[in-house]
Amino acid sequence: TLICSYVDFFSDTEAFLIKNAKFKLCLQASPINKNLLLEDCNPESGFQDWSWQGNSLVNRGTQSCLSVLGADRVQTSVCASTSYTSWDCSNSLLSPLDTSLGYLVANRKGVALSDMRGLKAQWQDAEDRSVCEKKAEHNNYFTAALTSPQAYEHTAGNASLPLGMDQQKLEELLWFFRREDPSTWNYSVLALSLATLILGLLLLTINIMRNRKRKILMNREELQTVPQAELDAKQALIPAQEHSPAEPQKQELLPQDQRPGEVMVQWKDGTITSLYTGISEEAI
Repeated sequence: TLICSYVDFFSDTEAFLIKNAKFKLCLQASPINKNLLLEDCNPESGFQDWSWQGNSLVNRGTQSCLSVLGADRVQTSVCASTSYTSWDCSNSLLSPLDTSLGYLVANRKGVALSDMRGLKAQWQDAEDRSVCEKKAEHNNYFTAALTSPQAYEHTAGNASLPLGMDQQKLEELLWFFRREDPSTWNYSVLALSLATLILGLLLLTINIMRNRKRKILMNREELQTVPQAELDAKQALIPAQEHSPAEPQKQELLPQDQRPGEVMVQWKDGTITSLYTGISEEAI
């Protein structure tokens, strides 16, 4: 994934025009179909921007590759298709890789494959440099970028960069896309995750133990509160039980033969006599 992103990045920055040396027209991919056209060069058009990705020429506007269909028909197609999408440079001429179909040439109808070797078979960029030179620069630059910034600086020297950026910016990009061993970072994250898990389990255990102790203390307080309430209730009933037997005793002090209507008097010496003992009811 990192290498693919790396290639995509440089393919975007290395886009160039493919201009025919004979007609001075640029190769343009049709946005409607897969045909190829020869139009006036327009650096602002994405359909005229091409870039090398390995041995393939990719159009920025359609994101498709320059391919060969049949014996001499050239068009654009999906880069992962079974068509011939790889191109080789032979004497600054473009030809399908590992085939004998001829060279890419321009005609009044567009482009085709032919054995002709002339200006019609020569393709250049906007600065009149051969497209094959662009491929060689791309391969050398990409190989140097995969090694290190120091290696590229050693090979490039004081030459101007094809991307139009300074050396410091290039080194920052190479540092960003450089592959490193992530083992240390992975082990650190794993150790941190384990420590977090252990700490979480410890806090959970402490919380559970505290809840259990709190419940035990609450149960003990409830058990102590119930007997105290029962004792208070019993103590409240004791005075009533002490005074209630006194009434029968007082009633027993009264003579058993007391008749209704008699008035009984208890003297200081404890004797009880009737107030009207001498007068009977009949006499009255």
